Amino acid sequence: MNFKILDRYLIKNFLITYVFVAFVIVLIICMIDYTEKVDDFLDKKAPLREILVDYYLNLIPYWINYISPLMVFIATVFFTSRIAARTEIIAMLSSGISFTRMLMPYMAGAVVLGVLTFIQVGWVLPKANKIRVGFEKTYVKNEFYFSGHNVHITIAPDVYAYLESYNTTTQTGNKFTMETIKGTKLLQKFYAEKIVWQPKKKKWTLQNYQVRTLDSLGERLSRGTEIDTTINLSPKDFESDYNLYETFTLPELNAYIELLKSRGADGLEVYLIEKYIRFTQPFAILILTAIGVIVSARKSRRGVGWQIALGFMLAFVYILFFLLSKGVAEAGTINTLFAVWLPNIVFSLIGVLLYKTLPR
Repeated sequence: MNFKILDRYLIKNFLITYVFVAFVIVLIICMIDYTEKVDDFLDKKAPLREILVDYYLNLIPYWINYISPLMVFIATVFFTSRIAARTEIIAMLSSGISFTRMLMPYMAGAVVLGVLTFIQVGWVLPKANKIRVGFEKTYVKNEFYFSGHNVHITIAPDVYAYLESYNTTTQTGNKFTMETIKGTKLLQKFYAEKIVWQPKKKKWTLQNYQVRTLDSLGERLSRGTEIDTTINLSPKDFESDYNLYETFTLPELNAYIELLKSRGADGLEVYLIEKYIRFTQPFAILILTAIGVIVSARKSRRGVGWQIALGFMLAFVYILFFLLSKGVAEAGTINTLFAVWLPNIVFSLIGVLLYKTLPR
């Protein structure tokens, strides 16, 4: 048998089926999404061009990549069960091709999709998500006001800042304190009645301030009416973080995670989960492709419909497992990296078990 012709046939039809499944599922998702948001579009008078171009043209690739492992799995089951029903797989195996060899074109196609998915979620999609998330903030979500009070944040090693309140509209903070503490010893305390951001200078103006310094010479106190200074804080730290993690490229995401770690800020798990998911997605595509071929490669007496239904059921189990592990990771109950990889680990074991037990 000419393996090149067979490989091209399997890869071509596998990828075509994936595109078809992706188109149908994403079309359904967009219809549901429009039904849910049409009232917001009308209430806030969203322009039709922005709805179509800024929102939906960026929402479509987002969903394609978000559920790409599941769409690959469903496409694999759909295509393989069809050729199994036509006894094409029996003919392949009867000609001397091993099941493992027949699996190789599927895995090659899965590798292509996995690499494209990784590039998309790492560098391409975040740029599209910035436009989509911006649209949602404007026309879907309620106007954001920073509601935090008594905000504590680490802005540098041994340097801790405090704000009683912050106004995002005027970019003004009240009752600002910045302390430098080495071990248990206070070295300096900076206090200001108000802290105001100056966009042109890219600096903060501190109003009615006083600086208390403690060193070997004793304690010194100085006061002033106004001073411009650079602090490791920016207005972005007080802006809405709605789906912020989706708008970061992989290098930007890594930099933001390091920033949160240096500040000892809360909410780090959300960004770690996003980072790890971007790495697990390509592997999920490979694992689910292999399982899809294994469960649908033999001709079933119950017909193609049963195999496709089985594929959807397994896909639902994967989604449920993924959401549960993600929720546990966000709660900080178990290690974030382990929680994100757990669905892939479990389904890899399921794939090995199915490979060894199911007749082919």
